[in-house]
Amino acid sequence: MRDLITIEEMFKIYNPGENEVRALDGIDLKIEEKEYVAIIGQSGSGKSTLMNMLGCLDIPTSGKYILNGQDVAHLSDNELSDIRNREIGFIFQGFNLIANLNAIENVELPLLYRGVAKEERNRLAIEALKKVGLEKRMDHRPSQLSGGQQQRVAIARAIAQAPPIILADEPTGNLDSHSTKEIMGILKKLHEDGHTLILITHDNEIAAQAPRIIRMRDGKVVEDTKTKD
Repeated sequence: MRDLITIEEMFKIYNPGENEVRALDGIDLKIEEKEYVAIIGQSGSGKSTLMNMLGCLDIPTSGKYILNGQDVAHLSDNELSDIRNREIGFIFQGFNLIANLNAIENVELPLLYRGVAKEERNRLAIEALKKVGLEKRMDHRPSQLSGGQQQRVAIARAIAQAPPIILADEPTGNLDSHSTKEIMGILKKLHEDGHTLILITHDNEIAAQAPRIIRMRDGKVVEDTKTKD
């Protein structure tokens, strides 16, 4: 497999000088196309900062970030936004659904912003909701859905336009054990279908389900192990 992500000597420094905080302290990392990786660390380890870099939500103080052949480390906000829309599907702990929109409308919303025509938006949204097993809940609003179902809508929203990378930030953090198992099963299937899956977590049990685990501490990668091929 080719390298989809290459990070070299990446630093993110806040308050440069005497009281500086090195949120990322010289990170080197490669992630291959179609890999399934868990990035784990406690609060303050740098994993959330790294996620922001991987997701093109922020830029590093210094260093390289090659994403799909392009150095994105120092692009403008508009250029980063274009890359996010094209390359990355985001899944967050808090679902981030719009309360007064139903499941289909929530999945369609990012497609609307991307200029996808109405009929195509609707087709993609229905297809994505079917993939996560919500074909009978498409007209329901978030308040009519369980936490696990809301997260499935959020996953459908992330995958509707088939981005190569799925970036999941604590995707089971607000869920009970039954819903957690369901969501992890859906993420595993997405990986098997060809997505590159990057999972950010503080939970060892969740991380252990990934074939590769990257452990962070104090802004550095302290462990990078493959549990299975």
